[in-house]
Amino acid sequence: MIPYGRQDITAEDVAAVVAALTSDFLTQGPQVPRFERAVADYCGTGYAVAVNSATSALHIACLALGLGPGDRLWTSPVTFVASANCALYCGATVDFVDIDPATFNLCPRALAAKLAAAAQDGCLPKVVVPVHFAGQSCDMAAIRALADQYGFKVIEDASHAIGGRYRGLPVGAGDYSDITVFSFHPVKIVTTAEGGMALTRDPALAARMERLRSHGITRDPALMSHAPDGPWYYQQVELGFNYRLTDLQAALGLSQLARLDGYVARRHALAERYDRLLAGLPVTAPCRHGDAYSAFHLYVVRLAPDLDRRRVFEAMRAAGIGVNVHYIPVHTQPWYRAQGFRDGDFPLAEAYYRSALTLPLYPTLTEDEQDRVVAALAAAVRP
Repeated sequence: MIPYGRQDITAEDVAAVVAALTSDFLTQGPQVPRFERAVADYCGTGYAVAVNSATSALHIACLALGLGPGDRLWTSPVTFVASANCALYCGATVDFVDIDPATFNLCPRALAAKLAAAAQDGCLPKVVVPVHFAGQSCDMAAIRALADQYGFKVIEDASHAIGGRYRGLPVGAGDYSDITVFSFHPVKIVTTAEGGMALTRDPALAARMERLRSHGITRDPALMSHAPDGPWYYQQVELGFNYRLTDLQAALGLSQLARLDGYVARRHALAERYDRLLAGLPVTAPCRHGDAYSAFHLYVVRLAPDLDRRRVFEAMRAAGIGVNVHYIPVHTQPWYRAQGFRDGDFPLAEAYYRSALTLPLYPTLTEDEQDRVVAALAAAVRP
């Protein structure tokens, strides 16, 4: 089976993890801040907070921005459920903004229209979470302009997008958002096995997220209710969580990060080759927005309307090709239907879902394997 995604673990990665494993620290040792600093420096931002998943990063990002009961978070319906669930963990409510049918990202024009209506009704969002689908940045300048106009905060869900760029700057630089979140799940661009990170230019936001990832505990006397009892002293000053990343994972992430640009370049080369090989088949290749350099986490095609996606999917799986579908629109999930969402609420997202198919894409995919993928797709779409 050729999977849709696969991690690349080298001898150097193994050696880095073994070195951490045989050191004095297994969790929250020196490798974690080194990894945080390396990612922050790569992105050109001030602060990075490593956690055990991108879901955790989204959660503490929302809390750091003050999201809570009575507040609203808006995001894209074409994403993994975590982009929306993070609001629910804070006691806030969720709504969605339909997608741009070309990029599959949250559409700034739809956002502008929805904001204008919400302003009239007095129900503006406190936080908007644009999702950089498949690794291609949303139109962040347009979203930032709307944030300035309407007063909401912006969390970039860049789980797919480390190594990508927007208007010449690395995704994560923070020019257009308050916080950016990365994922280091095994199928992402670089991996820590499981893990995530929240980046920000704001030291106060970074400090709060650091507390929230570790039980809400501080050793800073300035934050305590009274002077420390001694050098051992700490206080829990808010309700936090155990969202910490281990030194083993950080060591793996540091080793992987050295190959990030090469990984993204290889994904682009494979994507461009797909574009050529798929020409003439009844599928639409992913578009590239002129302002963005995608990290190409996923290569998603859209099947022609007359094709039966399930038949194509099953034929390719039977041929040993691990195609997938990213994503089932969040508002159609049973939990969200129970909150009142219905089919037809976000028609562009729903139309996208009916025809989307994710083809295998990862740095170690060979051209022979890619030829097998295309041959299997050609056979599957044949009348």
